[in-house]
Amino acid sequence: MTVHDQGEVTRRGRLMVYLGAAPGVGKTFAMLDEAARRKGRGTDVVVGLVETHGRAATAAKLEGLEIVPRRAIDYRGTTLTEMDTPAIIARRPEVVLVDELAHTNAPGSEHAKRWQDVHELLDAGIDVVTTVNVQHLASLTDDVEAVTGVRQRETVPDQVVRDADQIQLVDLSPQQLRRRLAHGNVYRPEQIDASLGSYFREGNLTALRELALLWLADRVDDALTRYRSDHAITGTWPARERIVVAVTGGPETETLIRRGARIAQRASGSELIAVHVLPTDGLPAATPAAIATQRALVESLDGTFHTVVGEDVASAVVDFARGVNATMIIVGVSRHSRWRQAFLGSTGAEIARLSGTVDVHLVTHERAGAGRRARSRWSSLSLTRRVLGFVAAVVGPVALAALLLLVDAAPADLSSPLMFYLALVVGVAILGGLWPAQLAALVSFACLNWFFTEPTGRFTVAKPSELLALAVFVVVALAVATVVDIAARRTVEAYRARAEASTLAALSRSVLSGEDTAQAVVERLAETFGLDAVRLEERAGDREPWQVVATASPRPASADGEASEVRIDDEHRLVLVGRALPASDRQAVEAFGAQARIVLEHRRLREAAFRAKALEQAEATRTALLAAVSHDLRTPLASIRAAVDGLTSPDVELDPEDTEALETTLAESTARLERLIDNLLDLSRLQTGAVRPVTRAASLEEIVLLAVEPWLDGLDLDVPEDLPLVRTDPGLLERVVANLVSNAVRHSGSRVRVCAGRLPDGVVVRVVDTGPGVPDDRKETMFQPFQRLGDTSGTGLGLGLAVADGLARAVGASVVAEDTPGGGLTMVVTVPTASPATEVPAAVLEAPPVVESTSAPEQASR
Repeated sequence: MTVHDQGEVTRRGRLMVYLGAAPGVGKTFAMLDEAARRKGRGTDVVVGLVETHGRAATAAKLEGLEIVPRRAIDYRGTTLTEMDTPAIIARRPEVVLVDELAHTNAPGSEHAKRWQDVHELLDAGIDVVTTVNVQHLASLTDDVEAVTGVRQRETVPDQVVRDADQIQLVDLSPQQLRRRLAHGNVYRPEQIDASLGSYFREGNLTALRELALLWLADRVDDALTRYRSDHAITGTWPARERIVVAVTGGPETETLIRRGARIAQRASGSELIAVHVLPTDGLPAATPAAIATQRALVESLDGTFHTVVGEDVASAVVDFARGVNATMIIVGVSRHSRWRQAFLGSTGAEIARLSGTVDVHLVTHERAGAGRRARSRWSSLSLTRRVLGFVAAVVGPVALAALLLLVDAAPADLSSPLMFYLALVVGVAILGGLWPAQLAALVSFACLNWFFTEPTGRFTVAKPSELLALAVFVVVALAVATVVDIAARRTVEAYRARAEASTLAALSRSVLSGEDTAQAVVERLAETFGLDAVRLEERAGDREPWQVVATASPRPASADGEASEVRIDDEHRLVLVGRALPASDRQAVEAFGAQARIVLEHRRLREAAFRAKALEQAEATRTALLAAVSHDLRTPLASIRAAVDGLTSPDVELDPEDTEALETTLAESTARLERLIDNLLDLSRLQTGAVRPVTRAASLEEIVLLAVEPWLDGLDLDVPEDLPLVRTDPGLLERVVANLVSNAVRHSGSRVRVCAGRLPDGVVVRVVDTGPGVPDDRKETMFQPFQRLGDTSGTGLGLGLAVADGLARAVGASVVAEDTPGGGLTMVVTVPTASPATEVPAAVLEAPPVVESTSAPEQASR
């Protein structure tokens, strides 16, 4: 909702995005068709900005639609036009059309990016229909560059598009798009051949189409997850293939993981998810080394590895699979022997029984049915075992008495029956715990009294010694049962602590490996303990409100889920939504919370260290600058002052030769001072990020000729005319070459050679001298500011190479120092080549130039 100055409250506008895989698929056409449909229904629709790019068909689509005039912006003598956002808000239409969402506005505009203008329109309650290509999504910049070889400079944050109320994919097959391009429906005739052979190759278009489909599929999947969460849907909806592999840590697990990866690769967009269950029932887990190896294997296959804690492995795996909406569970054939499987069953069979609609893929392996080493079976006691324990406590003593009487109708003394009954009590303690064992001790006392002490058949004891023996028996039996029960519980607690320690160790590994975000901690916490949602909150003080730092909701909220709080310290807390956790689990949650606090503190310390380092570098630069300026700027100023005084003094009569010498000194000192100031300004702009290059296809031959013009008489030039065009900012690259040549001419004392050649993916320029060269240990620092490398002439501040390196990086080039064979130094500049596709944005988007660089001829002369 938006509140206007007049007090009117309006809803936020709705955003509709037409997404395309490449220029020319028909996004603008689709947007204009949508505008025509809405206008036909009586909706107030205006055109905020639509680029026709000279296409008659697009211009025809605009007929009959109201167009808001653009705003003219004067920038460095050039008039640029942009969308007039204030005028659209003042007009207050119901729907506005805004083309090219990723466009960069001209300098002087209210917002730097057009998507920011769109947000302002949405805040004003105006619905917006817009277009964007997949190559402009920020998260796909590297992928698009790897496919096309073109780095997109204009991008839009993914979240801007993800937050749209509706995303419509405008799809066209690569063959159809190439035919449209060949028929002249996309670019001008002179651009068609170059575009077909570069950016619009069929392979490029196929890859871009796949990127668009997969990105949109992820967005649809997010919407499906939200819908299932909002409607508390826990069943599996097989919208996308998600393969869950049950990882045991055994030698067969690698086979399962690779099988799962092969199945996931059969369908594009499938996910491979491995899950390892840390049992809390006392069963030893796999070794950490084995789990670490299998985690690395899963991640190398582009999968994700998860760890959960569960009392029952089969139930934990199935619950996890349903939580991630999996379509298949892959589990290995049991390593137990056939006899053991026949009596106790197997995890795979139990998973298949519990899986419901989730497919279960049972994979055989070399160790299937080969048996496994015996494992300790101490566990937390289930209801079934407790019931069996009480039954054994009642029935066991009676059955044992019948057996003993059958073997020996009249035992000579109580020693033998006492030993048998003591063994029975221990067995009941193992089976059912302390309370059934205590009941077994009492029932055994009664049986011993009734059947084996004189007089039999009565609850009386004739001999005091037998009464004492029975009393000692009860005490010993109860003591032994207590010890056995305590030992069993301690064993369970030890294994549980091991499970929790393994989980925390996995979390610590994720932090050390770079996954050091609070979001990762809460996600791991929710996943491990099977919670509906987890929030990490912090506050600045006791009276300040809690702020959410990170939240995770891995599964739909259950109807009976309750929120509970785990306080970490006075400023941090965890809010847990879902099942009530026992006290032992809450201790582990507190450990997670402490880890989250450490993560936040680590992040703050790292940011503080980064700021401190930046301040330290700035202070060092400032100190070096002041030390250098005190001398290096004073020298040319003194020369200028002396020359001016000599030329203007009425007391001095100069002949023509002296006048010419003073004028030459004045010109050289002025040029030197100007060069020093320019280098200082360039260094300042580089350090503050103010250099914003405008790259385009350019001729390297022309750039080099302009750069070396002042020194043509003192160098050899070899730049072939057939070199491909390079993608760069000509003015900035000219400064790079000029600085390198100037340094070589001034310091080498020899004739300098400038040559260029072709590389597989770029063009290289070499500035070669045969002077004294630079030692290897100085080559790493020679590009830092104020490095004179032994120069004591006082003719510079040592900024030339630093400026050259910074400008080269800004335009996507690189500068490397190498030894010249036979002695000397060779500066190598590598510049990326420009495919014809680099001109696509200029033709399609008509982006206004954001010029922050200079390419004046006088800059090259420095």
